[in-house]
Amino acid sequence: MTRPKAFTLIELLVVIAIIAILAAILFPVFASAKAAAKRVACLSNMKQIGTGFVLYLSDYDDTLPDRRDLKTSLGYRPWTSWPPSDPRAEWAEVILEPYLKNKDIWSCPATINTTVGEAIQVKQGNSRYWMWRFDRTSQPVDLDNFWGKSPEQAVSDLDAAANPTVGRVNGVADCELLVDPYFPKTIPSVATELKGKTAHAGGRNRLFLDFHAKWMRDIRTNP
Repeated sequence: MTRPKAFTLIELLVVIAIIAILAAILFPVFASAKAAAKRVACLSNMKQIGTGFVLYLSDYDDTLPDRRDLKTSLGYRPWTSWPPSDPRAEWAEVILEPYLKNKDIWSCPATINTTVGEAIQVKQGNSRYWMWRFDRTSQPVDLDNFWGKSPEQAVSDLDAAANPTVGRVNGVADCELLVDPYFPKTIPSVATELKGKTAHAGGRNRLFLDFHAKWMRDIRTNP
């Protein structure tokens, strides 16, 4: 009688070793591809929000919203650590609801169920994005805030404000409207568990006042 063929122990160990090596090579590639997909989905969210603002402007004489009352009623909370104001954006989700029915676009998929996405400084309603140019409720409106201004006035005022975090402003393409939340590791007041964290490793997505969106690197965040 012939004995059935079978793997020897050595052959089995060799196969397991090869699988382990392939897994070690491929898992980082898969993780990178998954992160890239979330970053692209986030850009898509921002572009849809930009479309909502375009529709809003067309209905309101090319004037950006002034809903400081709504921002206050939703829980305006300027932080003394980071961020040093309250850039949370649920107010925008509320006023753009007639134009944007999909509430999921207000959260970057990379922030859901994460330390950054669940931070009290980030999550407000369905929104997990920040809007720095609508981060205060001052009266009158600060130069570097956009409440109730036309895009042209917003550009002019932001340039006149000489905000060191913004730099020189040459047009609407230089004015940030919406951004992923981020916690710079270079700022001492950032909580230890948030220091250097952002939605996308090494940088963030941004939507601008001309409604184009793009990715930018930020060395202040973790790679």
